[in-house]
Amino acid sequence: MDTDVVVIGAGLSGLVTAFRLARAGLKVEVLEAAARPGGVIGSQRRAGALFERGPNSGLDTTPLINEMLRDLGIQDQRIEASEASSRRYVLRGGRLVAMPTAPGAMVATPLFSLGAKLRLLAEPFIGKAPAEREESIAQFVRRRLGPEFLHYAIEPFVAGIYAGDPERLSVPAAFPRLYALEQRYGSLIKGAILGARERKRSAEKAKNMAPSFSFREGMQALTDALARAVGNVQCSVRVTSVARSSDGFTVTGERQGQALVRQARAVVLAVPAYAAAVLVKSLDATASQALGEIPYAPVAVLASAYRREDVAHPLDGFGFLAPARERPAVLGSLFSSMMFEGRAPADTVLLTTFIGGLRNPAMAAAPDVELAAAVQKEMVRLIGARAEPLWTEVTRWERAIPQYTLGHLQRIAAVEGAERAVPGLYFCANYRGGVSISDCVKSGHATASRVADYAQRQGVEPAKSSVPA
Repeated sequence: MDTDVVVIGAGLSGLVTAFRLARAGLKVEVLEAAARPGGVIGSQRRAGALFERGPNSGLDTTPLINEMLRDLGIQDQRIEASEASSRRYVLRGGRLVAMPTAPGAMVATPLFSLGAKLRLLAEPFIGKAPAEREESIAQFVRRRLGPEFLHYAIEPFVAGIYAGDPERLSVPAAFPRLYALEQRYGSLIKGAILGARERKRSAEKAKNMAPSFSFREGMQALTDALARAVGNVQCSVRVTSVARSSDGFTVTGERQGQALVRQARAVVLAVPAYAAAVLVKSLDATASQALGEIPYAPVAVLASAYRREDVAHPLDGFGFLAPARERPAVLGSLFSSMMFEGRAPADTVLLTTFIGGLRNPAMAAAPDVELAAAVQKEMVRLIGARAEPLWTEVTRWERAIPQYTLGHLQRIAAVEGAERAVPGLYFCANYRGGVSISDCVKSGHATASRVADYAQRQGVEPAKSSVPA
């Protein structure tokens, strides 16, 4: 047996899983198709600025994050988002309006009409949907909060998280806590109040209340630290098959034209759903089909730097979201240099703008010049850009974010069925358990616990961990 566990995929989910398994004393090898570990997480410098090609920050929703940073020895590299970044803007009527964050601000905000605000008063008296009925997030919000909150709060929020369509996303799959609030308390308002007490007892935080964090050298500092701690991470390896063997699994692949074969007691598929569908086809055809049905949204990320004096808006916030109803060319933009210190020189502002998604998939594939022109037009209109940016960098993700569409829980049930039918096979990626940084950390931690339990049942003797304590 070459190793106890092979983890296929060195994105955040796979690296967290491998790190926790190595900490438990198991022999782990990670195989990654790309030239470097980290998946969509990538940080880069240009002209004194530090920009992200993928996620710009994480939300500190679980104590597992700081526990992991302590174990990695990088807790001192963590930085917190600025106080100003608690403000978020939403585009309405051609201008950016601050999203209200307190009851008093909700009364005064111009973001919602008087009718929409009065409609909120009815929410505690609206009956809950039958537990067995699967609604889209759009159906759910229209029923409970009314159409205006869908258009100017939820739809842009969904675009910011999933780059998705609220008419297609499943409430119980994509927003399980929202679904649970209605089912348990019969009201989102009552549930938010009572649920906050329970989260306080469990040390968990709601995503809308959790602080944002990054690292002095960007989010890649996290995945780089995980890869260093795991140690045995093999990049540029294209895995072509996973098959059962007499005492575990045979993983076959190739690197630079050379065959690579590994024997392992257990295998974790920490790759996107479409890649997992191919690898698991011979092991469980039902799970393979279900995984292949999970759609992904394409996203282009454009980082741009401006002279501070060339931007009229104070950029006093996290950034802005652009509702589809306003017909914008972008999904939204982050005021990256305002979010975290050290992201750009003092006389420069750094923005990170997202384009495409299911709202406009063709735009995500547009040429760089076309993307830059479309973003610049919006920046002139929305933040008062008075000159062209100093520079821009475009990153394209053809299949960026998995979509938890209607029927997603049934597809995940098929994946769970494969784990039961094929002992030692595990699935861990952001199509399952949530797409955020904190969701991936929690999923990786949970998967590692299940794999370690399986290894113990198989009689594997853990070695003394070589991962720093």
